[in-house]
Amino acid sequence: MLAGILAGITWGLETVALNKAFDLNPLQSMLLATLITAFLHDACSAIFSWIYNGVRGKLPEVFRSLFKTKSGKWVVIAAIIGGPVGMTGYVMTVQNLGYAIGAAASTVFPAIGAVLAFFFLKEKMKWYQWLFLLATLAGVFGLFYSTDIKAENILLGVIGTLLCSFGWGIEAVILAKCLRDGDVSDEGALMIRQTTSAVVYGAAILPVLGMIVKENGKNAWECTIALFSNTGWLIPTIAIAGLFATVSYLFYYKAIAKIGASKSMALNVSYAAWAMIFGNIYYLIDPTYSQKTDITFFTVVCAVVVLVCSIFAAADFKEIFKKKEA
Repeated sequence: MLAGILAGITWGLETVALNKAFDLNPLQSMLLATLITAFLHDACSAIFSWIYNGVRGKLPEVFRSLFKTKSGKWVVIAAIIGGPVGMTGYVMTVQNLGYAIGAAASTVFPAIGAVLAFFFLKEKMKWYQWLFLLATLAGVFGLFYSTDIKAENILLGVIGTLLCSFGWGIEAVILAKCLRDGDVSDEGALMIRQTTSAVVYGAAILPVLGMIVKENGKNAWECTIALFSNTGWLIPTIAIAGLFATVSYLFYYKAIAKIGASKSMALNVSYAAWAMIFGNIYYLIDPTYSQKTDITFFTVVCAVVVLVCSIFAAADFKEIFKKKEA
């Protein structure tokens, strides 16, 4: 449960860094900016995950899991669904609805994932856990309605929300099954996930995108390369977002391995509240930040509901009392 909570906290930091990257991004094409940012984000996270596993001497184990086990190959499928589909949807949501609304709207995925986990993994949640999950989502949407940020393109934001919610929900269920089998570790699954996502973006999505959309005569790959010069803190900011994402995923995957997909998603969804909190703190440091929100009494209440109810949604009181009695 602690890992799930920390996953939510660090993803809240990732969301703020990602939105700052959009503030710095000079690309005029919304589609190019979205997909290139998602590619660079997952590529940076893949590099960090390689370093993490390399330092710990886990690379041979990860390669064995990938090439010699069925679970490793299923992680690749989960990576495509959660990365190019889910992450692209999330970036679309944040870009078009803002970090506060985007973070809130994208948190529908625990409900979708919990239903899928119930049918395919036989993960059972107690009636009160379902109630706390619904209360968490209600608190999230309360944050959505209490914010004063104006959405730029609601239609694209909604499409992004659907892609993100179904992509991440399905990904969590597949990963839970793979991690339950024990053929792949949570750290190894993360490395496979982020590497697969970055490769699919770079080898398939960006080349196809380059044939559809161009900016100043440049295709997607040319625009990507151009971002590495004369863009100030853009690339370092995306790298920071990728670092927070890596840490968040490490905690998230560990939580999935220990307590299952449904409970882990309920804890992870608290990032909506953390993103709003960290966003306002960062605004005090950088007044040019575009996603500052007004904190009202209603906002505070909704944030508390999200943080508290997400924990209760993952807690099995019967198991807790059993351990105390033992």
